[in-house]
Amino acid sequence: MPELPEVETMVRGIRPVATGAVVSRVEFCRCTRRPIPVIPDRRLFRKGIEGLTISEVTRVAKRICIILYNNKHHSANARPSAIPIAGIVVIEPRMTGLLLTADPPTTAHRRVCFHLNQNSTPSAFEFWDRRGLGTLTLMTPEQFDDLKQRIGRDALEISVQEIAVFCHRTARPIKVVLLDQSLIGGIGNLYASEILFRAAVSPERPANSLSDQEIHRIQQEIQTVLLDAIDNEGSTLGDGTYRTALNQEGGFQNHHLVYDKEGCLCSRCQRQVIQRIVQAQRSTFFCSHCQR
Repeated sequence: MPELPEVETMVRGIRPVATGAVVSRVEFCRCTRRPIPVIPDRRLFRKGIEGLTISEVTRVAKRICIILYNNKHHSANARPSAIPIAGIVVIEPRMTGLLLTADPPTTAHRRVCFHLNQNSTPSAFEFWDRRGLGTLTLMTPEQFDDLKQRIGRDALEISVQEIAVFCHRTARPIKVVLLDQSLIGGIGNLYASEILFRAAVSPERPANSLSDQEIHRIQQEIQTVLLDAIDNEGSTLGDGTYRTALNQEGGFQNHHLVYDKEGCLCSRCQRQVIQRIVQAQRSTFFCSHCQR
């Protein structure tokens, strides 16, 4: 489930603990559940990052990226930005993955613990995944650049003009277009429904039928919805899977207007109930009166 707001919240949660710390040990936790893919294999992954320093924790679309450098051969006063990147750990949480600095929701689904040392002070963060669908990849700078080239413009940075260009080129429903990570990075199923409702655009509208005004509204709501969700530390749904880095619930689920509200009276028009349809094998929630 983690989408851009949840992933951004995870990044912000582990950044204070991780930035500037040395990875002293990588612990692959004993787990009897479905194993997560680790690329390269666990031995090479561990060997490739132990002893390196974390210079930055950032995000590319719905992936957490941990930038590492080797300061052993550089002056202690050298700025991290002046030292070549040694590798990038890319974590894709997918449906149920979490990055945590606090105790996990369960011990049975602990996957990897990154033990850190900063100025002789130990700390740690870990990757937890209930369903084992997440991935863990150690990339070279070249591989990382290639990944970024394959993902569309970040949803928080995309302009009206950029959205208009790819909308004019396809007759696919606009909801499906918003989910295409090669066009726009970071929007998932939940937030696409919320964005289109607030922009008063039907999720079934062919993208190339949208007016400039509608595209402008969509771009504005992308910014508003995602930033509001980040401020509220993401959405924890009924299954309780998503948790912040401190193993707490997010708060944006309390602000959902259509997602998972099938059969509820629309809070805007008070005339129609929220409907559910399936698009690209995903549930879409909308109001047929407000989103004609």
